[in-house]
Amino acid sequence: MPVRSYFDADISTFAEASDEQVLGVLALRHAHALDLDQKSAWLAQLAILRHQLSRLSTGHLFLEFTIPRMGKRADAVLIKDGIIFVLEFKVGADRFDAYAIEQVEDYALDLRSFHEGSYHFPIVPIVVATKAREVISQPVEWVDNVARPLRATASDLGQLILATVAEKRAASFSIAEWIAAGYRPTPTIIEAARVLYETHGVDDISRSDAGARNLKDTADCIGRIIEHSKRNRRKSICFVTGVPGAGKTLAGLNIATQRAEGHVDEHAVFLSGNGPLVAVLREALSRDQAARQGISKSAAERKVRSFVQNIHHFRDHYVGEAEVPVEKVTVFDEAQRAWTREQASKFMQQKRGHHGFDMSEPEFLISVMNRHNDWCTVVCLIGGGQEINTGEAGLPEWLEALGRSYANWDVYISQRVTDPDFSGAANAERFLALPHVSQQNALHLDVSMRSFRAEDVSAFVSRTLDNHPEQARIYAEKILSRYPIYVTRDLEPAKKWLRNTARGSERFGLVASSGAYRLRPEGIQMKSAIDPPVWFLNDRADVRSSYYLEEVASEFDVQGLELDWTVVCWDADYRYQGREWKHFAFKGTKWQAVNDAARRRYQRNAYRVILTRARQGMVIFVPRGDDNDPTRPPSFYDETFEYLQKCGIPLLQHRS
Repeated sequence: MPVRSYFDADISTFAEASDEQVLGVLALRHAHALDLDQKSAWLAQLAILRHQLSRLSTGHLFLEFTIPRMGKRADAVLIKDGIIFVLEFKVGADRFDAYAIEQVEDYALDLRSFHEGSYHFPIVPIVVATKAREVISQPVEWVDNVARPLRATASDLGQLILATVAEKRAASFSIAEWIAAGYRPTPTIIEAARVLYETHGVDDISRSDAGARNLKDTADCIGRIIEHSKRNRRKSICFVTGVPGAGKTLAGLNIATQRAEGHVDEHAVFLSGNGPLVAVLREALSRDQAARQGISKSAAERKVRSFVQNIHHFRDHYVGEAEVPVEKVTVFDEAQRAWTREQASKFMQQKRGHHGFDMSEPEFLISVMNRHNDWCTVVCLIGGGQEINTGEAGLPEWLEALGRSYANWDVYISQRVTDPDFSGAANAERFLALPHVSQQNALHLDVSMRSFRAEDVSAFVSRTLDNHPEQARIYAEKILSRYPIYVTRDLEPAKKWLRNTARGSERFGLVASSGAYRLRPEGIQMKSAIDPPVWFLNDRADVRSSYYLEEVASEFDVQGLELDWTVVCWDADYRYQGREWKHFAFKGTKWQAVNDAARRRYQRNAYRVILTRARQGMVIFVPRGDDNDPTRPPSFYDETFEYLQKCGIPLLQHRS
């Protein structure tokens, strides 16, 4: 049975235990050095709980309760008559600040969304400011069985609990079943990176339900490959494939952190060509480490930069040099975005001055690791249908490079490499039959973890973009009850829906295709670049953050990252006309048809990316157009709007 708290007991047992006994249990399970402030805070909380819970005849108390997805602990969880109270104490505080209210609401929402034992029971978050004045009676407002945060003082907490119990009736409750219930956290990649970087383990943040492949299985498979390569002095490469949001980046970060911590001689590194992802992860980890360890942010940044690197800097370091890399284990995130021979050669010759460069990025990166005399392991994380820019090679070029020049390498890959979204070429079946290729089912992640409320979202998006509205409608019927999707012709109601729907620190924002230039009359400026770390990490008070709904992120900004709620802004660059999707690019003063097959694929994938960024729900905004504007007449948008409704997306209802 999992240990989810430092201390738990029924109310009568807690009342009989001395402060020294309870404090001893808390200190024993506390992983960090116990300082005087923490001890004093615990003693203050115990005194309040003893006095305020003395009027309760029954109930069960948990102290320092784990919130795995967030890598934090709630001060206390009290279960009384089937109602789950989440308590966050602010010892010495004389007011209820916004951060504390947001924090305790996050804890409650985490339990509702990810703890199977809590989903069907009322959850009440309460902030206890111990020096605040007595709070006037508060009505309890329920949303999806989770109350809006309540406020309590040291003298009225018990009364508030009793009043809530008297008002809200709950189903019969088994403490034993609740404790044993599974926890299915699905962290954002930023949350996951923070926990992994601190604890070097995926156990507390990976899902354990049978419906999703456990990330630990993938990590164990790769771990065995690395150990086999090291023991037998072999060079190996493994490809981790997966649907959007399946946890590929999380799997890669897990491998890199585990090997970096437990096998320092391997110098494991996480590499990505996704500039915004690298910037956001570095900033998030640096902020977090500086706060946790009390060091300067610049010192934290230096350490983080050695762990999370831009793959292009890694590439440039070894071009024209014969140096053997120190890294024995390299994780290449979004490896499908590595450049073709033509694109890489053109860039390296024109921009870097390496006139003899004549290789694709996959071939060059493998050649760098091939310089090792003994062993190495390369882990490539491959997203299906994720190529979004000119010159991105996809998986086929990796396979071609291996088949052409590196037949001595051991290759590990799943059978799903033959799917059109992953290969896009006819060489996959032939490649799988080669003697040095081993098929490993654990290297494919086939269930989206991003959309924890509905795991069929990526399938719905694929059917929609593949022009299969009847199939899309079937998926829509399955997901809409838990993953709301709406379509609207008006942007302001969509923004209002985001603001009213998101709770706690749930992040929301506007996303659109990078080619959506004629959304400018709607106030959406795609030529104005966002600052990704600021947009993804800063709070509601910052006008540059996603929360402000002023700056819009493109597919390049959000690929590999996610938000809880989005408004997807749809322009005429990708429009539905005459029962099929049409592709356009805005040049100068008018739209021009896109005829190149590769550019069409990138454009389609751009919409796949922005339609799969939301973890909990989205509104799709399709403008009405303007009869007086030849670049955006209603005919450019109407059929797209009607098609999305045909796919099963309901109209957002709003008051005018």
